[in-house]
Amino acid sequence: MSETSPVQRRPAGELEASVLAALWAAEGPLSPAGVQSALGGRLARTTVTTILSRLHDKGAVSRSRAGRGFAYSPIQDSAGLTARRMRSELDKQDDRGTALARFVSQLTSEDEQLLRALLEGAGDGAPEEPRGPRSGPGTGP
Repeated sequence: MSETSPVQRRPAGELEASVLAALWAAEGPLSPAGVQSALGGRLARTTVTTILSRLHDKGAVSRSRAGRGFAYSPIQDSAGLTARRMRSELDKQDDRGTALARFVSQLTSEDEQLLRALLEGAGDGAPEEPRGPRSGPGTGP
């Protein structure tokens, strides 16, 4: 009996990232077979279907009926998905101020300058993505 050594295991999230990359590169919705083909057939179709189902459960992809199965589309681009993940992690924190302070303290000087520019420009017009009402530290006037 053969065992998979830890060295051969993929890093967490690598398969999801590969599937999302295939969906982002596609010109329209893809079936699991289409994703499998886009990935060069490296994964079993059942594996691809499982990954797509998990991404759907996480809200990262939408699906619509296509014959007896589903066709999948990404809900957001890569940057939008990253922002959503960051927001999700922040929403889990009781002390949002401390979490944000620690995040900002770990930024490179270039990223800090970029963040400052984005925050200063946020009052200039509507944000790129709609924001719901928030409560907590940093949301007052």
